[in-house]
Amino acid sequence: MRVIKNIILNRSWKKLDFTGDRANSLKDVINDTQFRFNKSLGQNFISDKNLLDAIVSDSGITENDVVVEIGTGGGTLTRALSAAAKRVVSFEVDENLQKVLAFTLQGVENAEVIFRDILKMSDEAVRETIGADSFKVVANLPYYITTPLVMRFLESDLDVKSLTVMVQQEVADRFVAKPNTADYSAITLAIESRGSARITRRVNRKMFYPVPNVDSAVVRIDIDRCKLAGENTQLLHKLIRAAFSMRRKTLANNLSAAFGLDKQTVTEMITSAGFLPLVRGEALSLSDYVALSHIFDK
Repeated sequence: MRVIKNIILNRSWKKLDFTGDRANSLKDVINDTQFRFNKSLGQNFISDKNLLDAIVSDSGITENDVVVEIGTGGGTLTRALSAAAKRVVSFEVDENLQKVLAFTLQGVENAEVIFRDILKMSDEAVRETIGADSFKVVANLPYYITTPLVMRFLESDLDVKSLTVMVQQEVADRFVAKPNTADYSAITLAIESRGSARITRRVNRKMFYPVPNVDSAVVRIDIDRCKLAGENTQLLHKLIRAAFSMRRKTLANNLSAAFGLDKQTVTEMITSAGFLPLVRGEALSLSDYVALSHIFDK
């Protein structure tokens, strides 16, 4: 594990003012340090100061909060978070960013960068590294790890208060979708069963450097571990995953395959819960799946 903390600026590098009202010096920092973007890591850094401030505001961070950032990137969001939070622990996988971060985090005393992949760390290792019992997560996520990262925190035993994440716009729409819509999916219900999600703002692609091919959105997920207290959540989530395994098939077909039951038996269980025999998984709400789980749990 390698840590950047209280970095000292190399005097041979061009002096840039990164503490002003705008983050427009990010491109200069990247060019000055000869950093090369890694396409496989989906690197698109936030270059708009107003957007940085808006994300901090959306996250509801206070001076008493410990913040975990996923994907330090160019350090612009890290710096903005550090101005509002008690402490920021930022995880990054690309060690080639060290020179960039030496500029952008210059003078920041309450943030540290951990060069590790948090998706490969145990809850115990994360808790030990952060050094706090509870925290809030904020991230400008590479699109390819959005769902795994969100689920990593939702399914963990870590005391995460909220997740405020920048994601691809179509992914954000799936996070907050309603039943009987094209965007409604297993991830929608996975989030709803553990808290509540809302889109706080839509973000134009031009606010990033380099400019990505799609627009984005900021989503805030407030976590409530007690939302389904007393329910068989393991069974519930198995039902949900099975229901969306093949969207074109009926709920009865999908559940029959997942639970190893004949279709007639499953159809009778579905109708006894008050649903039509040919209903599809995307038609059921979270409360509907909870009701169905009671039938399957008998």
